[in-house]
Amino acid sequence: MTDLLSLGKTPLQVSRLGVGTWSWGDKSIWGYGKEYSDADLREAFKTSVASGISFFDTAELYGFGKSEELLGEFIRESRADVTVATKFFPYPWRPGRRSVLSALRRSLKRLNLPSVDLYQVHWSFHLLSIPSMMSVLSEAVGEGLTKAVGVSNYSADQLRRAADALAKYRIPLASNQVEYNLLHCSPEQDGVLEACKETGVTLIAYSPLAMGMLTGKYSKHNLPRGYRGLRYRGLNFAEFDRLMDLLASIGESHGAKTRAQVALNWLMSRDVIPIPGAKNGNQAAQNAGALGWKLSDDEVETIHAAALRVKN
Repeated sequence: MTDLLSLGKTPLQVSRLGVGTWSWGDKSIWGYGKEYSDADLREAFKTSVASGISFFDTAELYGFGKSEELLGEFIRESRADVTVATKFFPYPWRPGRRSVLSALRRSLKRLNLPSVDLYQVHWSFHLLSIPSMMSVLSEAVGEGLTKAVGVSNYSADQLRRAADALAKYRIPLASNQVEYNLLHCSPEQDGVLEACKETGVTLIAYSPLAMGMLTGKYSKHNLPRGYRGLRYRGLNFAEFDRLMDLLASIGESHGAKTRAQVALNWLMSRDVIPIPGAKNGNQAAQNAGALGWKLSDDEVETIHAAALRVKN
């Protein structure tokens, strides 16, 4: 398993494991400012970079810009050579082409960067058609505001249409970022994973640890607070417990790897780039433990079969 992976058919090379910064600045779901601080996030950044993880994914929506500000601050302080991805959120009051480039420039200002490596459309709903959106994103590439273009939460059909539209400008669609984890295997079932393979688009997996459920911290009688707990209370917990036991057993056979590290390695075995969150240095170090080893083909299939028995 190499340390770097090409981002689609672009020249960009990114670490096989990234960091998702949804929690950086988010108070409503993740508890920013109460359960962890800027100092904790700074350690998460430093530990990730020291561990060879150099791909950081943010969005203007995360903490309503705070995530971008924090990431930019940490990059500036450390002068680390990292790959930065951010996203445009298609608010309904942003109907025109000009709003896309304006939003990107505001993101760059918060990040304190002249350009980003990857600019993504956060969701597929927008008053602009897919061809029009790809046209304006090609302008962003031409102006040097971003090196590559990606999408997020696009269906298989939307992905293909976006790739075809962008190809007219001789720009490859780099990525599609969707939820993908052992408790949410929809990309395998709705055609998104196959469409990514067919078009040469990299699938970036957000919530690869199912918002913490695959870490071993939670159970039927101890769910996360708020939205996260509500999201997973419908699980088949008998099968969930069997899956967690399997991850623990396989982890032990690979030198005491944790359940979370096995779950992340499983995704990497499918040439997917997981972007788990990290709210402190310890979590970042735990995530990095998914690198440097590889599940066997039999283990990958056994885990997959167990995951499919867990109904959400």
